[in-house]
Amino acid sequence: MAAMTYGSSIDPAKPSIARVYDYLLGGKDNYAVDREIGDVFKRDLPGSVSIAFANRAALTRAVREIAKTTGIRQFIDLGSGLPTADNVHQVAQRHAPDSRVVYVDIDDQVLVHGRALLEDNDRTRVIALDVRDPEGIRTHPATLEMIDFDRPVAVILSAILHHVNDDEDPAGIVRYWRDHVPSGSHFFISHFRSGDNPETAEAEKVLQKTFGRGRWRTDAEIASLLEGLEILDPGIVPASLWRPDETDNPWNGDARRELTVWEHLIVAGLARKA
Repeated sequence: MAAMTYGSSIDPAKPSIARVYDYLLGGKDNYAVDREIGDVFKRDLPGSVSIAFANRAALTRAVREIAKTTGIRQFIDLGSGLPTADNVHQVAQRHAPDSRVVYVDIDDQVLVHGRALLEDNDRTRVIALDVRDPEGIRTHPATLEMIDFDRPVAVILSAILHHVNDDEDPAGIVRYWRDHVPSGSHFFISHFRSGDNPETAEAEKVLQKTFGRGRWRTDAEIASLLEGLEILDPGIVPASLWRPDETDNPWNGDARRELTVWEHLIVAGLARKA
C-alpha cells in the first residue's frame, strides 16, 4: 500500500501508512508506533486484516493477467508501498522477463528498501515522488528511461486513491494518466469500498484520526474514477472475487464461499483505454 507521508528521513516516532500495512501483512519493516495502529485494527476491528491480504492477492493476479494476455511490458506502480513477496516486477517478469517496472512512492523507508531490493534488477526503477504529481512522475528521468509512452502501459493504482482526499482530485490523477498513455494501456485499481456499516465508519475514523486521510467511497464513486476507460469483466467487485484463483489466492481459500463483511470493503477492477 502507498504512503502519503513527508520528510527527508525515516522517523520511527511518526506512523507510516506503508509500515502499518507492512505490519498487517506480517512484514518486519515497521516500528512500535506502526504496530500500535495496526493493533487497533487487529484488536478492535477483528477480520479487518483480511482487507490487506485480499488486496495484495488481487494485485498479484492482475499483474499476472496483464503480463500474460495483453502484451504490455511496462508498468508504473503508483504508491507501491514496502516490498513484499511477489512485487509487481517479480510477478510481471516471471511471465514476461522483458517487463520493465517503475515504482513510485514518497515514504522514505519504502525508498530505502525498494532501492536495495531492486539494485540488481536493471529493468526496475524506484522514484521518490507524490502520486498527486503525475506530471512529475511521467517526466522523471527514471520513468523516461524505463517507459516508452508510445507503447501501451499498465498503470497500477493499488490501494492508493483512497488515501487521496476528495479535494486533492483523485479522478484528476487517473484522468492525467488516461490522457498520457496510448490506446491499449491498462489500469488496475483497488479501493476501500463504503459498506455503509459500523465497520466502515470505524475503520475510516481510525485512518482519519491517525493520518488525516483515508476515504471510503461508494461503488459509483469508485467507478467514476475510471471515467473514459472500458472496465473489463468482472467489473469492479470485491477484491477476493476479482478473477479468483485458489492457487495464487491462499488467503481466500475457497473462492466460492461467502465473503466476510471485511472482504466486501476492498474492491478491485481492471480497465482498458480503447
